[in-house]
Amino acid sequence: MTFDLEYNSERTTLIIPEYGRHIQKLVDHCVSLASREERNTMAKAIIDVMGNLQPHLRDVPDFKHKLWDQLHIMSDFKLDVDSPYEQPSQEELREKPEPMPYPKSASKYRFYGTNIQTMIDVALTWEEGDMREALAFAIANHMKKCYLNWNKDHVEDEVIIEHLYELTDGKINFKGREDELVDEKNIQKTRTTQGKKKTNNKNSKNRKK
Repeated sequence: MTFDLEYNSERTTLIIPEYGRHIQKLVDHCVSLASREERNTMAKAIIDVMGNLQPHLRDVPDFKHKLWDQLHIMSDFKLDVDSPYEQPSQEELREKPEPMPYPKSASKYRFYGTNIQTMIDVALTWEEGDMREALAFAIANHMKKCYLNWNKDHVEDEVIIEHLYELTDGKINFKGREDELVDEKNIQKTRTTQGKKKTNNKNSKNRKK
């Protein structure tokens, strides 16, 4: 007995591997059909099968449109059918996207995160007064929490105030202020309480299962 075996090394490369070789063969066969009516019928059947193979795409906007685009791509744009959507062009798909700029943090204190700098920029746009001072003090408290996430040992309020002074180029100055920032014990207590709540919620969900 002889077997006509196919080795992957001898097969053509799949255009969209997620759908497998059988779908690719169906697409190739659809392209080879002489009758446009037969191609239309088979193309719709292939779309239905592709949709069943990718159920997670059903929540994606323009689900059907995406499947038809993939069908044209798998046919190497040779499939001539009455598609409900405009056929994508090869040039459009092969066009390289614009490079995205890598987010850079201007702050040398990266452990505070980029959101702190954004909050500082907003605070500096406010007019001087009680509202701006309250926002700046809230930012300082948040900076202390972020610092303790990075270094869990201890941090003096003077260090946070100095960092805030540097980050604002001296425009926010709490040096010599009598009000103290949030106490480290309260921060740790809040974290412990939040951790216990998450654990209890997780255990409750497991018991329900």
